[in-house]
Amino acid sequence: MPLGGGNKCGCCKKTVYFAEEVQCEGQSFHKSCFLCMVCRKNLDSTTVAVHQDEIYCKSCYGKKYGPKGYGFGGGAGTLSMDTGEALGIKPAGQTSHRLTNNPNPSKFAQKLGGSEVCPRCGNAVYAAEKVVGGGNSWHKSCFRCAKCGKSLESTTLADKDGEIYCKGCYAKSFGPKGFGFGQGAGALAHAQ
Repeated sequence: MPLGGGNKCGCCKKTVYFAEEVQCEGQSFHKSCFLCMVCRKNLDSTTVAVHQDEIYCKSCYGKKYGPKGYGFGGGAGTLSMDTGEALGIKPAGQTSHRLTNNPNPSKFAQKLGGSEVCPRCGNAVYAAEKVVGGGNSWHKSCFRCAKCGKSLESTTLADKDGEIYCKGCYAKSFGPKGFGFGQGAGALAHAQ
């Protein structure tokens, strides 16, 4: 221990006294100097990453010295728009998005285009108003029987040829017909 009381801080080069000392990789730091070299976050033994004589938080260390390229996400900050310019990293050339001129887009392509299309009204269906039934996505207000207009639920619908019906209208329109196939309590009544 040198004269004057303590070791020199690895950051500010001033004397570090025992009560304010943090040690890392054989160097001493003031608690107030034990900060990431880039983002200036406070560090501790679990968040510090050392490169030569510089200290970083693990996030900044990964951005500056970690692997680069497709498939190397950065953990919790993966979706960050930070390009790393503060770290001296030059951003790669950015490509613009291109629209496709596909005349017959699949359901997958329609979803990638932003939204699905309601088969009843032909307008875009967004998540907040989406009801799924009969293999399609519908607006809540369009999710009605094609015959009587009754509001439907996924358990009360029947579908045919891309259209949805309540079970009653479906049975009347597409159910079996003829002698012995009555329609409920009045089925045995005979008209005279």
